[in-house]
Amino acid sequence: MSGTPIRVVLADDEHLVRTALRAIVGAEPGLEVVGEATTGAEAVSLVRELRPDVVLMDVRMPQVDGIRATERIMAGMPDPPRVIVVTTFENDSYVYDALRVGACGFLLKRAGADELVQAIRLVATSDSLLFPTALRALAAAHGRGAARDDEAARLRGRLSEREAEVLRLMTAGLSNAEIADRMTVGPATVKTHVAGVLAKLGVRDRTQAVIAAYESGFVSPR
Repeated sequence: MSGTPIRVVLADDEHLVRTALRAIVGAEPGLEVVGEATTGAEAVSLVRELRPDVVLMDVRMPQVDGIRATERIMAGMPDPPRVIVVTTFENDSYVYDALRVGACGFLLKRAGADELVQAIRLVATSDSLLFPTALRALAAAHGRGAARDDEAARLRGRLSEREAEVLRLMTAGLSNAEIADRMTVGPATVKTHVAGVLAKLGVRDRTQAVIAAYESGFVSPR
């Protein structure tokens, strides 16, 4: 996205929150607020119209909450934006549900301006997970419970040995470059393996692949 601003949509029913987010994002070079929504339904329509790169999505909104809005965005667009859930509570089942349906990460409303900007840039331009430790804690707290051995075996059976190793390293939060160093292969090889993992698990991105790994028991979030 070099030379092109990262286009951001804000979705939150609180005017003060949107004002603060707009001030932070709008003041940052290379970021641009292109639209604001006050409900989940409005967010879905706005995203389909404007095609932003990133959506900051409040998890609790009237009419349609952030979970359903995220789900509709992911289901209704061939190349959906990256959705970051914005929440008051870190260990929130709503946040985990939003991640399961397609959000790529979450931020707390008390996060600082630098953290917000870094998160937007990371999900828009990087192959790293947003806050992998927090994702693991959410999976441990709100996952579907104890997975059966056959679920882990089925997931493992879909992947080659190299792809399985890449998925384990992805759950640890390693980027493609870090995985390449760990496996002593080239970054292009890792990128190919990551693409294979996503395709074989039928998921859109790294976050959903990691959640699938946790929920199947392929790796333990604990």
